Amino acid sequence: MLRQQEFAALKLELSVKAKNGLDFIMAASVVWAAIAVVWLLPGTLAQKGFITFFLGSATLPLAWLLSKALGTTWTLPHNPLQPLGLWLNFAQLFYFPFLIFIYSKYPQHFIMTYGIITGAHFFPYAWFYNARPFAVMAGIIPVGCLVLGLRLTEPSQLYLIPVFITGALLVLGGLLVVSYRQNKKAYLVPAVLPAQ
Repeated sequence: MLRQQEFAALKLELSVKAKNGLDFIMAASVVWAAIAVVWLLPGTLAQKGFITFFLGSATLPLAWLLSKALGTTWTLPHNPLQPLGLWLNFAQLFYFPFLIFIYSKYPQHFIMTYGIITGAHFFPYAWFYNARPFAVMAGIIPVGCLVLGLRLTEPSQLYLIPVFITGALLVLGGLLVVSYRQNKKAYLVPAVLPAQ
């Protein structure tokens, strides 16, 4: 069984080696910017929602490419917490039946709902990476999407939701860099284990 200090060290290693998942956040920023462009183009709400679904699937391969540029580590076989990151990411897929329902019955609320799910799924990463910005944005993004979704009365204005999400993700990325640097300092200082 892991002691609390060993557990904290494993989380710190994940934060530093994966750079707080910055590759995923930057990939999501690019994808949401592309989604904003889609919602600016002419077409029905259903067509835009359909394209949005497919654009969302580009996040993982784009994150992989960005991981090469940012020097992040995706797998740490010796760290037993590492697989949890993938499970936390896949957890959002269980919200997709609700998203499909919104798409089919209320397409004007699809982009708002997708944004809420995207933002809310960040919450457990605050614990996973020991990075509070995830918890903050897990509240700001869903509430912001809800407020925009309730206030935007014209379908032509809905592009503002993915624009908001893109901006929030860029801010999150900046805050995660700060958090990463703080965690890196702590990681580089060898822990002093108590005498047994």
